[in-house]
Amino acid sequence: MDLTRYTDGFFQVSPIHGFLPCKDPLKSLPSSYKALQLLLDDLPRQKENGEKGVLGINGEIEKRVADLPNFIKKVEQESDPFILQALFRAYAFISSAYTLAPAHFAQLETGKYGKANQQLPAQLAIPFCAVAKKLKVYPWLDYHYAYSLGNYVKKDPKKGFVWENLDMAVKFSGMPDERGFIMLHVDINQYSPELIEGVLGTLEKIDENKTKSKINTSLDQCYQAMIKINGRRKIMWEASRWKHYNDFRVFIMGIKGNEAIFNEGVYYEGVDEKARQYRGQTGAQDNIIPTMDIFTGVINYYPTNELTAYLMDLRAYCPVCVQHFFEDLKEDMTQLHPEGLMGWLNDCGNEEGLVLLLGILEEIYFFRNGHWQFVQKYIMQNTTYASATGGTPIISWIPNQIMSVLNAMQACIELISKQEDNPLFIRIKEALPRKKSLLEKQLALLHRDNYSAEEVYALNKTHKLKD
Repeated sequence: MDLTRYTDGFFQVSPIHGFLPCKDPLKSLPSSYKALQLLLDDLPRQKENGEKGVLGINGEIEKRVADLPNFIKKVEQESDPFILQALFRAYAFISSAYTLAPAHFAQLETGKYGKANQQLPAQLAIPFCAVAKKLKVYPWLDYHYAYSLGNYVKKDPKKGFVWENLDMAVKFSGMPDERGFIMLHVDINQYSPELIEGVLGTLEKIDENKTKSKINTSLDQCYQAMIKINGRRKIMWEASRWKHYNDFRVFIMGIKGNEAIFNEGVYYEGVDEKARQYRGQTGAQDNIIPTMDIFTGVINYYPTNELTAYLMDLRAYCPVCVQHFFEDLKEDMTQLHPEGLMGWLNDCGNEEGLVLLLGILEEIYFFRNGHWQFVQKYIMQNTTYASATGGTPIISWIPNQIMSVLNAMQACIELISKQEDNPLFIRIKEALPRKKSLLEKQLALLHRDNYSAEEVYALNKTHKLKD
């Protein structure tokens, strides 16, 4: 794999940085963008001094944006990737705040999301589109450059990426639950360098015809990294209280798939006259699981349906350098064997490697099932609104991917015949029926006209699968 294809100056997919930025993002914009930075500082519903910010006062965002200069001439002169990222983050936050503020205030009053502002003023739309073009991304709030991976500030540089040590450079609610929610996504990526090292190491050792044990060492590195990632992911329950998700959720909504809020879309004044639709910020745009789906061959078990099409659409919202990484990894796995890594390990008679692969597949399941449990509590128990922030259907989209992983696990188990004394293999094999049963019973409940989100969530405990 050509690592030079996997950097854009801000991100560099590698065993050194994983999926995190090459260095810490800028906390603030350069002084020449003072008016823009002042609005960002005042933006949260609750500012650091406890006072109401712009999003705490109905109608205030419209007033502040009306007075904002158009920085297009300065934006056009920028080339530093870290300044461009900070500018993209700035315009993404303000644009989401401006369009979605009416939906937010309607929710506070009625309990339901109201209609968004559909016209993005020129002083936002023109420079936002310009900086997005420089970064080769869509001009809307995203996961990488704006809300999550490019939005952290370390309180103590020596303490690293644990979420407790991270703050948000730009915020919507300004409350602890928003910080915990999105900074935990940065936290889990602290182990992405180990994951990338394991993936690349496996491919290199296969290419160099190394021994089974050396190949399995790299596979085990992937497995251990996924265990660490899932260990941190579970902390979401304490990092961000589920009852407070609605404090900021509406501001990370996308246009596409959320026509109930945006109607036909958003008009970018001064750019063109068509209504635009983009998917919203979502943790489903993170790179860890897509990488492991490709590497392990889960992608070979994706069903051909609209839900899978949504999944692939979300990957188009990743940075171009990450998309290159996905493309090359997929090509490498296809060239390795028609059935990917699973087929190659089977042909080599490497059952120990197949067990490690099975372990990785189970960790992918745990990650997705944990995400599914978050959906049940953070979203389904807080609102009856049927679309996720990325515009995907809440009750069917993640189960579509969970079923793919379960089918991959079953296929892997069927290839293993000489590991009956391997405790990892035995544990996973015996637990797989419970995993399938849980999903089947949850989907049966969700197909009722008046399902209970609490009842759906309670099944996790019944099946001893709290993730």
